[in-house]
Amino acid sequence: MLGITVMGYHPGIEDDGVYLAAIKSNLNPALYPHDANFFRVQLQATFFDKWVASLVHWTGISVATMEFLLQFASIVLVVWACFVIARMLFKEARAQWAGVALVTAMFTLPVSGTALYLVDQHLHPRNVATAIILLAISRILADKHWQAVPLLLLSFVLHPIMGAMGVSFCIFLTVTTLEPLYDWLFSRRKEEPRVATVTVASFVPLGWIFESPTPAWREAVKTHSSLFLFRWEWYEWLGAVAPLYLFWLLWRFAQKRGEKLLSRLALAVVLYGIFQLTVAMIMLGIPSLIRLAPLQPMRFLQLIYVFMTLLGGCLVGKYLLKASVWRWAVFLVAINAGMFVSQRMLFSGSEHLEMPGRNSANPWLQAFSWVRQNTPTNAYFALDPEYLAAPGEDYHSFRALAERSQLADNIKDTAVVTQVPELGEVWAGQVRAQGCEPGAAPCKWSGFQLADFERLRAEFGVDWVLVSYPQPAGLACRWHNDALSVCQIP
Repeated sequence: MLGITVMGYHPGIEDDGVYLAAIKSNLNPALYPHDANFFRVQLQATFFDKWVASLVHWTGISVATMEFLLQFASIVLVVWACFVIARMLFKEARAQWAGVALVTAMFTLPVSGTALYLVDQHLHPRNVATAIILLAISRILADKHWQAVPLLLLSFVLHPIMGAMGVSFCIFLTVTTLEPLYDWLFSRRKEEPRVATVTVASFVPLGWIFESPTPAWREAVKTHSSLFLFRWEWYEWLGAVAPLYLFWLLWRFAQKRGEKLLSRLALAVVLYGIFQLTVAMIMLGIPSLIRLAPLQPMRFLQLIYVFMTLLGGCLVGKYLLKASVWRWAVFLVAINAGMFVSQRMLFSGSEHLEMPGRNSANPWLQAFSWVRQNTPTNAYFALDPEYLAAPGEDYHSFRALAERSQLADNIKDTAVVTQVPELGEVWAGQVRAQGCEPGAAPCKWSGFQLADFERLRAEFGVDWVLVSYPQPAGLACRWHNDALSVCQIP
């Protein structure tokens, strides 16, 4: 529970805007009659949303409560998997608990250049897949390799990209933990250590991945700097390369101390990192392979950061904290307080724990709630295409939380377009109609008047708008708070 308390809980933000809308659509197909493709097509490769919807249907538990319960369960599973691995690598209890404590505090540690955290502040199949991959790794460390196979298959079904990364890592770990193979490849009796030749598919075989890029798709891709490896800042490169050097040092250190399992895991991290970085540089560096960019090959770093945090904590507990109560107190307060403060700053407009059934003081969430409860299911909304980045909005998805169709936005829907090129022209046309250039800011939405809204109605069938309060003249407004108005277009 401490991990959730520190990281916070924010359903409906970021990627959860896609998954949560899909879950609700599975439960009520009447929702989203105008814009379902902005989440449905992207999720064809995963069963996650269907499984969550089935759980809601079978149990009768609300979507909001089920989301929280599954988020809690995924956090527990991640922590337990980390503890299992720590027990295998370190015999000292203080090392094991220090490693788990650091991971728990650092759930929202950014993974360099990838727009990822170790664990998300909302339910995400990546959280569950990460936990399952860690359990598969623990089975390999326990020399029970075949037990890892069904776990890896499950992770792939939940989140194909992370599942592929997990398979890749487990192959390298198997290479380093099988004694005869390790001796042949890395024994000091050899003149030079050899590098294992392992071919691992680091992408998912989805047909739409290889469609020809359109101009609209290219505009959407430009908004995601993480997809352009050679445009990364120096500190992002440092965050990608430095962990590999640290794990190389750990490999040598553990070897000298005779800590066989720790040294083998560290070596597996190094080999996995070098291989995946090479793959990423090829995929993201050759212009003709631009269509592979949405596979986000640099996200291999997430697993490395999990191990860097876990093993770093274990080493701190073993060699620095030891049995000192004061050192432990300072350590725990520093790591948890620091991450808690950073999350409060990041979500300054929202409650830290957005629990099911709790009324929100966030004016945006108040508006979304009124829309959900008081407008027709087939209502079609227009709102500021940059609304997700508005002060205090905190990236909460209108589509997922208001449960109504909306014209495409200029922030989150760009990520969907990178995955589903056929939506590119639809997205670009809708964004332009709302006063934006695709993928660029600022927009002219704030200057829209009744004639502009009537044009949106004539062109797209939009019949409702969410605008700033006080609203432009001529709109038939049904509700407002101090910041926003919900209005019909006459």
